[in-house]
Amino acid sequence: MFYLTYLNQNTTPLFTALKDYHKRNVVPFDVPGHKHGKGLNEFTEYVGSTVMELDVNSMKCLDNICNPIGVIKEAETLAAYAYGADHGYFLVNGTTSGVQAMIMSACEPGDKVIIPRNAHKSAVAGLIISGAIPIYIQPEVNEELGIAMGVSVESVEQTIGRHPDAKAVFLINPTYYGASSNIKDIVRIAHRNAMAVLVDEAHGAHIGFHEEFPMSAMELGADMSAVSLHKTGGSLTQSSLLLLREGIIDPFTVKKNLNLMQTTSGSYLLMASLDVARKQLAVNGQELLTNVLALSRDARDRINQIDGLYAFGTELIGDPGVYAFDESKLGVNVRKLGLTGFEVYDILRDEYNIQAELADYYNIMAIISLGDTKEALDALVDALADIAMKHRRDDEIKMVNNILNNPDVIISPRDAYYSNKRVVKLEEAEGEISGESIMAYPPGIPVVTPGERITKEMIAHIQMLKEEETLVQGTEDPYVEYVRVLGLGTKR
Repeated sequence: MFYLTYLNQNTTPLFTALKDYHKRNVVPFDVPGHKHGKGLNEFTEYVGSTVMELDVNSMKCLDNICNPIGVIKEAETLAAYAYGADHGYFLVNGTTSGVQAMIMSACEPGDKVIIPRNAHKSAVAGLIISGAIPIYIQPEVNEELGIAMGVSVESVEQTIGRHPDAKAVFLINPTYYGASSNIKDIVRIAHRNAMAVLVDEAHGAHIGFHEEFPMSAMELGADMSAVSLHKTGGSLTQSSLLLLREGIIDPFTVKKNLNLMQTTSGSYLLMASLDVARKQLAVNGQELLTNVLALSRDARDRINQIDGLYAFGTELIGDPGVYAFDESKLGVNVRKLGLTGFEVYDILRDEYNIQAELADYYNIMAIISLGDTKEALDALVDALADIAMKHRRDDEIKMVNNILNNPDVIISPRDAYYSNKRVVKLEEAEGEISGESIMAYPPGIPVVTPGERITKEMIAHIQMLKEEETLVQGTEDPYVEYVRVLGLGTKR
């Protein structure tokens, strides 16, 4: 058992307990069946014996993720304290499970949730699981860059006025490209109307630990946020954190929903990495993030000296939907090279061995984080300069409006998911009600979701993604030649 007086951000209670267990050289007759790596020799030889010896199951000395009362609870409390929350919950199913648990904790079947249309696929899954009804807000759009930004305070306030019975407002902080909305004012308006504020902070695990980044959801008074420490905080892939501020949402409800969503066999490798990542951010975050800012700013300056490229940043603050900007998101508009973002993304990978985070028709985006170095940023800038010289075309890519307007929601995502469906060709699907989601991944923002009317613009956008050989997913047909729509057919 632990006591709040012992909270010290320099400690790692779970990681320390795991190391102590390892030192004891316990003879295992429990799961996992590889028994400290001895039962999976080829894999163990490659990744190392220590990794396998730390891949253990729940036991008294290591606590249990489903009902933590020991070292996991202490580690979660330290994380909550570091982020300014009342409660913290380790996630080993990624931020996806956290987003779903947030929506389930705020909404019952049939309740309305106000949500921007550029929300991640996990939010759509949360709508299906919870039975909540989406009330979409159109995000602001930067016409020069061709990307969606945050939502305005005015649009949220107007939507609340039209739907005063909504139970929650769902926000993104920051967006994939780095834009943050005015969350403080939105929280004030939502709370005045007895609505919870839920924040997908998948790309903002770092922002609360340096004053030159946007403020975090917990700092700004939100009720819950889901934070991907594995994306920008340094922990292992799939490990995340759910945060709760007590008041509107009951902690027991959150725990109950997490236990419904999350595995009973929590990975101690993932959870221990969360423990250490939290310590690193809490103790050394200021210094580490100062370096991230320096690397990102230097790279932006140099990229903006390359003819045909525009690395956008804090100059966007004040534009619609941009109250603050996360400079660790290095977005580069490439259309003046006569190349699409998809093409530059592929060239970087295939010719320069550089993996960008994502691309759209006009831009690429690289994430600058705690593990980056000047040498890595030099390689990226040099590669972009080389591409601008060797691959430039005469005509720049013309801007077209490829940001889809809010769709017509005909029935709830949950009802659509469980309705009878039939299969039609993609090009013949205009006017049909979608029975599945279709999206490019990354970023995982659906073009269409279950229950929405499929439009000509949606079909054209999906066909464009396919032509650019983007990874399109969500459909039963892996090649997205056919889509499932509502109607007579198999109930699935």
